[in-house]
Amino acid sequence: MARGTTPVLDAATEINAVSLARTELDPRTLMIARIAALAAVDAPVASYLLHVGPAAEVGLTVDDVQDVLVAVAPIVGTPRLMSSARKIAEALDLDIELGSEDDTQ
Repeated sequence: MARGTTPVLDAATEINAVSLARTELDPRTLMIARIAALAAVDAPVASYLLHVGPAAEVGLTVDDVQDVLVAVAPIVGTPRLMSSARKIAEALDLDIELGSEDDTQ
């Protein structure tokens, strides 16, 4: 039986930490690769939401993400491309609603 109060989240965090420790990709390239992989597996909104903040922190823009989707389109196909675009938009809206964006007024 899995141990701890949040075994699935703990496992995901550990896997992520190992991945980060073992790659020599710069942070921007790493986020580009992860966005492409999320599109390839038709990831849920929650997965995109987890990457919105870190992607912005390393300088990825909406235009960059669109470029990634265009680049992987021939591989993932139109249905996943459109699904990813919708989910990314939803994740961005959720990120703003949760207050993750700086309040610069």
